[in-house]
Amino acid sequence: MFRENNIALSNKHLSLMQNLVIVESPAKSKTIQGYLGKDFVVKSSMGHIRTLADKEFVGEITDKYKPTYEVLPEKKKVVADLKKDVKNAQTVWLATDEDREGEAIAWHLFEELKLKKDTTRRIVFHEITKDAIKKAIETPRSIDYNLVDAQQARSVLDKIVGFELSPVLWRKVKSGLSAGRVQSVTVRLVVEKEREIQAFGATSYYKVVAIFTDGDKTFRAELKRHFATKEETVRFLELCKNADFRITKVDKADGKRTPAPPFTTSTLQQEAARKLGFSVSQTMRVAQTLYEAGKITYMRTDSVNLSGLALSTAKAEVIAMAGEKYHKQRRYTTKTKGAQEAHEAIRPTYINVHQIDGTTQEQRLYNLIWKRTIASQMADAVIEKTNVEIEVSSSPEIFVAVGEVIKFDGFLKVYMESRDDEQDDSA
Repeated sequence: MFRENNIALSNKHLSLMQNLVIVESPAKSKTIQGYLGKDFVVKSSMGHIRTLADKEFVGEITDKYKPTYEVLPEKKKVVADLKKDVKNAQTVWLATDEDREGEAIAWHLFEELKLKKDTTRRIVFHEITKDAIKKAIETPRSIDYNLVDAQQARSVLDKIVGFELSPVLWRKVKSGLSAGRVQSVTVRLVVEKEREIQAFGATSYYKVVAIFTDGDKTFRAELKRHFATKEETVRFLELCKNADFRITKVDKADGKRTPAPPFTTSTLQQEAARKLGFSVSQTMRVAQTLYEAGKITYMRTDSVNLSGLALSTAKAEVIAMAGEKYHKQRRYTTKTKGAQEAHEAIRPTYINVHQIDGTTQEQRLYNLIWKRTIASQMADAVIEKTNVEIEVSSSPEIFVAVGEVIKFDGFLKVYMESRDDEQDDSA
């Protein structure tokens, strides 16, 4: 039962503690404590508390291998304090993140703190809001050992690869470098791609671009043909000096542009790099802060799904902001094999909150996430596309001009997805 403000608690009276909630982040614990009543005390494990014992990787790994763990030296006091807290709690709630690392931390806590199954609950949530925490408390589950096993396998592979390759790097390249299951394969892919680039026989060509004026109108056109040599290009330009140019064909057609789905982890990283100039690590660091402060949903996700509440809130915001004709509800599905549709895309926890307090980086990233979420629930933009062909009197070559006019801005009123070759900081 979710209760608030029934028992007065202080650190001096932990014997009264009914519920101990353990999360992995101090910032997260502070936010959650604000939502839970005084029947709950929220503590942090400060991340992982155990690591694989190095001594196991000295010899050969056999098919009978079973990993053993040891408490990280810097976490011994944290573990000791948590053990004291556990003794004074009737129920322990493991509220670490719902991913491989979070599930592994929950399992390590269960094992190291010697928790009992009948007094331990595993809870998960995708956003740090009062309603989400309440629902998690009301619907606990057990530890997902499939996720735990997956994380253990990744850790063991990192150790196996690292123990073999890292010493080589120290001797051959630089002391202190490390290698792992991801780094090593990635380096090979980079090397192979670089070899392909070096082996590629590039061919140059020349293109001709013209600027035409008609009264006060100016437009750009490009020659359909590309020339193989500079000499050919110069000869054509000489022919153009005294030539007449005539528009011979104009094609107009309406097209639609559809908004991109809400952010996943990878698309947020890509768009933040293009629009905000953020590195991957910077994006994830700021997103982590926003999540722990209860501003956005969980930032490690491969889902583009939005909850029913998010859809209805977005609808209200779009209509209030731009009118009924700008709204179009969209339910996105994830194409990635194995994606977890029970999770949500990255979105603001409260979509009606347009701006937040915080650092400039936090405000910019939140603004990007908010706009992308809102745009995903807006109507298509209607674009009139025009193709013009221009003849050259002295040559059979043809110039082509392409233009677009926005007839209905739709989602573009809020957000335009950038491309790799764009540098747009106006998100």
